[in-house]
This record gives sequence, structure tokens and C-alpha cells, in this order.
Amino acid sequence: MPLAAGAFAQVSPNDRIRIATIGIGGMGTADTNAALTVPGVELAAVSDVYDGRLVRAKEVYGSHLFTTRDYREILARRDIDAVIVGTPDHWHARISIDAMNAGKDVYCEKPMVQRIEEGAAVVAAQKKTGRILQVGSQRVSSIIYEKAAELIRAGAIGEFNLVEAWWDRNSAIGAWQYSLPPDASPDNIDWDRFLGHAPKRPFEPVRLFRWRNYQDYGTGVAGDLFVHLFSGMHFILNSTGPERVFATGGLRFWKDGRDVPDVMLGLYDYPKTAHHPEFTLFLRVNFVNGAGETSGFRFVGSEGVLTVGNHVTVAKQPRQTEPGYTINTFPKALQERFLAGYRAQYPEQRPNADSMRPVSEDKYMPPRGYSDHQHHHQNFFAAVRSRKPVIEDAEFGFRAAGPALASNVSYFEKRQIAWDPVGIRVKA
Repeated sequence: MPLAAGAFAQVSPNDRIRIATIGIGGMGTADTNAALTVPGVELAAVSDVYDGRLVRAKEVYGSHLFTTRDYREILARRDIDAVIVGTPDHWHARISIDAMNAGKDVYCEKPMVQRIEEGAAVVAAQKKTGRILQVGSQRVSSIIYEKAAELIRAGAIGEFNLVEAWWDRNSAIGAWQYSLPPDASPDNIDWDRFLGHAPKRPFEPVRLFRWRNYQDYGTGVAGDLFVHLFSGMHFILNSTGPERVFATGGLRFWKDGRDVPDVMLGLYDYPKTAHHPEFTLFLRVNFVNGAGETSGFRFVGSEGVLTVGNHVTVAKQPRQTEPGYTINTFPKALQERFLAGYRAQYPEQRPNADSMRPVSEDKYMPPRGYSDHQHHHQNFFAAVRSRKPVIEDAEFGFRAAGPALASNVSYFEKRQIAWDPVGIRVKA
């Protein structure tokens, strides 16, 4: 069954949104390309601490681009309407707040913050300035996830009690071993600007170009991938978050100097709310998974299982018509007595083809070529034009980032974390 993608109206040539990208590495480039598919959006400026990326930006997007190492020069420009924040995680909060205070709308890559204690300030800045801020977990805009939410609300799998989710990878690039430019040097890299508030250390380009491997700049498995799973699931269930967090794992394979794990498992207890029953969430990431689907969800319910990946599948198998019995340890006379009462309630049926329990499976497919990444940017720029709130705003982004970052606390401190999903904080 095909899913329908929303239509986006054409815009007047005069209705232009001029954007700038701050941090144009791999994800910043992907976001820029997705943004430029939206009618009326044009790239005016780029900022990055590595000069090579500024040169490449002009090669790709035009020599007219304004380029700088200092993002504050971009925020000072009155002709910039919105910015994409594609920097390492430790810069997300600072740049997003500065941008909103400068009157810019913000598309900030996930996780919204690197540290739990940074989240409240980003939420406060969005409320104070009234700017649009959307976090870049694109599944919140996906028609696939929207369909999953619709099916669960309609009771397609009964009352669910368990959610399983995974995001595995099996390649060097997937495990963050990104290529290092041969010309990297202190002459073409603003090292101190990259470090920012992170601990000072001598020039070491691997820490810039593979920053996700280090706690000083990234958020590890939890902040890079768990946060996508939290975002998608919170959208499907209209959830605010768990109340208990426990994570474990280890550095099992990619022993390349990184100080974050490459295998991580998380368990999360979600309380009952007006939108969903009490349930347990299980998350997994493995960077050396030899086979199997890269990522997905399984919502397990009393009447079936709903699976979310590149499409949505609902599988059901009817319950047995009788509960069965275990009486072989009873005395013979008591067995006969039990069976008589049991068969009075559940008359014995002779097996035949019609008595086999049918299994049903419904599959919902998106349109050919559908991209939730493009859809997410379409939604962002629609909000920039209309000034209507987005779903994945600062508060939503913090509710997804919070338990992901609490997973890191649990992992490194080897303890269970009590989480407040309403206050979005670690409980004392």
C-alpha cells in the first residue's frame, strides 16, 4: 500500500530565503544540498575552520559565496535569513543561541546539545527570540513514521509493551573513520576556533576530521545514533521520554585511539502517559555488525508487531482459541476431573485446514525516490515562511538528546540514571 507525500507549493522568485551553512563537513554538505532542493532557498555564505572546505564550497556552489572561518561574521550579515549548524556537537548550543539572538532561524544538526546542562539555555533562547529552530533528526518529518504513528493510535497491534530499535553499521566510514586531507596543517585550520571550550591540546588533525570519536567534541554512539531513534520513537508515540536509563557496551573493534564505544546497548523504562501505556525500550548500535538491516524499529503489541524501516509493516497472528493445560503431574482422577471441566468450556475441535491460525501482514510503502531528509528541510523552510512552529523544535530536540546523553553518563559511570522526562533533567 503506497504512502502519500505532501505537496509543496511553488514560491515566487521574489520570495527568497538566503541561508548560510556553519560547518560544511559531511553532514553540513548533505544538509545544504537538501536545503537547496527547496524552491526559493539560496546559499549566500559558508563558515568552516578548515580552509579547504571553504575552497570546495566555492567550487560547488559558486565563487559568489561569502566564506569565513568565524561564524560570527555570518551572523552579523543582515542578508542572511537562516543558518544550518553542521559543526561538531560541542559547538551546537553556542552557535544556535548566538544565531537566534542575531535574528536568524536555525536548522541545527542532532544532537541539539553536547551536554545535558546546555539544553535549557537553547530552549529559553528559542522562546525568548521567537525564532524557528528545527533539529536535524529527519524521521520526525517522515511520512513513514507518520504512518506508523497513525497505525499505533488506531490500535493496529493492540496494546504495545516493548519497543526494540537498532542502528548498526559495518564499514570504516560508518564507524567514523573519515578521510583526512593530506594538506591539513595549522596554516589552513583554525585549531583554537575548532577547540572552542573543549580542553586545549596541540594540533592533531585527526581530532577535527574524526571528531565523533572523542568525548571532547562529540557525543559518541548515543548522541550520533541513539538520538535518531529517540526522536523517531518520541514522534510516533507522542512521548516525552523515559524515567529510567541504563546503558552498557564497550570498544570492541575500532581501537583507533577513540575514547567512545563502538558497541552500545540501552534499556529505558517509559512511564504510562495519556498517549501511551508503560513500556520498555531497547536500543542497540554495533559498528561491526556483519549482516542484517542497518536500522529499524519493532513495536511489539498484544495483537501484532509493527516494524518501521524504509517502510511500515504490520504483522499479526491470532491468539490460540484455548489457553491449554499442564496437568500431567496431577493424580489421574484429578486430571479427568480437570479435563471434564476444561472441555465443557473449550469443546475439542478436530484439526483441519481451516483450524490453522492465519498470519496477516500489511505493508505500507513510500513513493519511489521519497527522501525524509528533503522533507525535513521542506518543513523547516515552510515554517521559516509561515512562522508556524515546527514539531522538532528546541524542546522536542532536548527531550530526544537528554536521554541519549544520559546514556553516556550511564555508560561511563557504570550506573543507572533516574531521568525526569517532564523537567528534562537527571533526577537528584
